[in-house]
Amino acid sequence: MGYTRKARNPCTVLNVSSGTVPEAGGGMQSLAGETHHSARANHPLDPTGTLVSFGSTNVLIVLFCLLSDLRLSLCPPMLEPQSRSQPPDAEPAINHGGWQWAVAAGWVGLIWYTVVVAVCMLGYLQLWRFYLRKPRKSSSASASNAPHVTAIRPVKGLEPHLYECLASTFRQDYPRDKLTVCFCVSSRSDPAYPILQKLVSDFSQFDVRLYVEDDDPLLQPGHVPAYDLGPNPKIRNMSRAYREAKGDIVWIIDCNAWVGRGVCGRMVDKLCGTGADSTKRYKFVHHLPVAVDMTGTAGLREEQEALLEAHTNRNANRDSSDTTMVIDHGAGMLATGGGRLEELFLSSSHAKMYTAINTVLIAPCIVGKSNMFRRSHLDYLTAPSPSDPHRRNAGIDYFSDNICEDHLIGDLLWRKQVRGEKEQGERWGKHALVFGDLAFQPVANMSVQAYVARRVRWLRVRKFTVVLATLVEPGTESILCSCYGAWGVTTALAQYLGDQGYAIAEALSTWTAFWGFFCLSMMTWILIDWTVYIMLHSGKTVELDEDTPSFARPPRGVTRRPFRAWFTAWLGREMLAFPIWLWAVYGGVTVTWRDRQFRVGLDMKVREIGGNSLAVKGSSSSRSSSSSSSKARRD
Repeated sequence: MGYTRKARNPCTVLNVSSGTVPEAGGGMQSLAGETHHSARANHPLDPTGTLVSFGSTNVLIVLFCLLSDLRLSLCPPMLEPQSRSQPPDAEPAINHGGWQWAVAAGWVGLIWYTVVVAVCMLGYLQLWRFYLRKPRKSSSASASNAPHVTAIRPVKGLEPHLYECLASTFRQDYPRDKLTVCFCVSSRSDPAYPILQKLVSDFSQFDVRLYVEDDDPLLQPGHVPAYDLGPNPKIRNMSRAYREAKGDIVWIIDCNAWVGRGVCGRMVDKLCGTGADSTKRYKFVHHLPVAVDMTGTAGLREEQEALLEAHTNRNANRDSSDTTMVIDHGAGMLATGGGRLEELFLSSSHAKMYTAINTVLIAPCIVGKSNMFRRSHLDYLTAPSPSDPHRRNAGIDYFSDNICEDHLIGDLLWRKQVRGEKEQGERWGKHALVFGDLAFQPVANMSVQAYVARRVRWLRVRKFTVVLATLVEPGTESILCSCYGAWGVTTALAQYLGDQGYAIAEALSTWTAFWGFFCLSMMTWILIDWTVYIMLHSGKTVELDEDTPSFARPPRGVTRRPFRAWFTAWLGREMLAFPIWLWAVYGGVTVTWRDRQFRVGLDMKVREIGGNSLAVKGSSSSRSSSSSSSKARRD
């Protein structure tokens, strides 16, 4: 017994043989023809057409679902039995026209939904496996032959808990004589400079260096020959520290990231294959990042007041209104809600996907908060050509024309063979996530606009570096992915079960089944994300001591946030995901980073627009100072 799609209201009959649907005015409009024309509008290999043709995939499926909903909005569809004894020349209703396209889209949606759920579950299981207990102690922590590590920490502006984040580098369980810490800042007028001086004084027993970009001899106007370094402000900050690094291993960790005391040793274990559970050497290792919104906490207010006082003493002519702007106790949700959205993003959707992709290792997936690699490997792969008249030093300077240098460094080490692989036939692992350790990032006073700007910047850069992954990203979010799954179940799966003679097919083909599946999927998604959040903010992986800051400690209750507050932020982030993606991919190619505006080209290089510093309205930096030098980073 076959099944045919019918409308309960006879006034809206679907002409499936001709592939047309009734228009509002009584005319007929072809679905199949327009879909075919749309698919051929741009060739996928065309640089401009790539973003249009592939990027339209998610949008087309949603539009097709909406058109089909509109087509039968007044009369929900159902499957009715079709007699097997129909005349031989009678055409099955499901084989032609709009309904055939609906079933095809249903299979695509159902397969996609299954794949996304499988990936999320893999990440979820890995989080359960590694982030509910403390990781093993490093074997390199007490080894006399531990390799030397140079930790490079680029700094820009005042960040929440900046002192604790930077001091965590000195408090590592790693041989002191094998660790060099380099702080990098653009100028002495940066408001973070007094904090760096205090750290150098407080930890004078360590090998610590303070680099100022303005003092870099290679970047001086009178240097001969002139050194042409690209506009990337983070690379310009770190360039000298990288050139003068001790040893071969480099650990680049952002200034707003805090790590536990055993992290450096476990990274070295993973990189060198000396750990108890690993004998394989890797070219690149990194951490899962987690953000914690500290807006309004007492400790943050005290720190802000102390930092502002120190900075104001150095700059007596500073506008007195800055203090009021930083400590804005009465700020509304739009002015401070971005931190909560960032916290939710990194502790739900991002954590599952990041962990899953770094488990199967089908492609490089890097955020860049805390990365470790070998200088010898990167220098070998970025060695300049002797014939290049404007050649730069090997290493990170190679990426000074790009914004997402952390991703590109990892991508290059992923794709290319290093000297040992190419000449000696050595076997090296590409990337490794150090499971169990987290890079904590405290955030505060981040506006919703600043959060959106950060996500837009990241997506606009990624759409030229990992095009396919960026363009299918909305389909991995809960709302759109659940729509895909519901559409697939109520079209493709219902039709298949009907062909097999199952009575449940009729019930599955209704709008009640569609919304029932959607709601069930969303509730499951919420439950999983809620437990992921509880896991990552439980503090169970942190090696606690008297120096552990409040944002890395276990919460006083079961969770850091009550469910209602968590769900409000979760829902806001999920509803913003698709509009942010749409604006980032189709709304332009300019990004604002470190308070400067850049244009991203198809060659993945950036060109700075103008010479003036531009602040993202609503960021904590714009509240902390009216000068460009004191604006905080949001990377």
